Amino acid sequence: MIRTIYPVILPVPPAARELTPKRLTAFLSRHAREALRISAERMRIELGPLEKDARGAPLPFEGRFWSVTHKPDYVGGVVARSAVGLDIEKIRPCSPALFRKTAGKEEWAVGAGGDRQRLFFRYWTAKEAVLKTGGEGLKDLSRCRVRQVIDDRHLLVDYAGQTWTVEQFFFDGHVASVVGRGVQVEWTLLN
Repeated sequence: MIRTIYPVILPVPPAARELTPKRLTAFLSRHAREALRISAERMRIELGPLEKDARGAPLPFEGRFWSVTHKPDYVGGVVARSAVGLDIEKIRPCSPALFRKTAGKEEWAVGAGGDRQRLFFRYWTAKEAVLKTGGEGLKDLSRCRVRQVIDDRHLLVDYAGQTWTVEQFFFDGHVASVVGRGVQVEWTLLN
């Protein structure tokens, strides 16, 4: 049975950017959990305790999995009945060294022919979303491989012996990626 998940993206209010770095981090975390609350509400799930393990990976509550992401302009959250990962990034210039670190030549070849900056952030967010499903950090980035660019919103990523279908959403110069098992995705961008 295919279930629907509801990743929710919220803008960061301009006034929040004036906070001190420590207060901004705390605000972004709370704001991302608000996106998570809305995602859970759309799934008719009551949020349980939102705890993390020693590595900082979200722990499931009552068999429900969750993922949050926060950046300077937007935050996001998603709840699911199976492992889930979510990431958002602003599409912007980055160094050639970061391109080489993010994907190998064979991976870049499967996505050849498009906007290279856009493709970079598609790969980056897809890999980070997949790594979040297992609670792994960027230390496993090199073990995560883009196998196929299906279309302008979907990629296949191999990691730890599994292939993941990643769905992507583009908005306001950003890309968001979400991954889960056997799910249909309904994105929500609130203003």
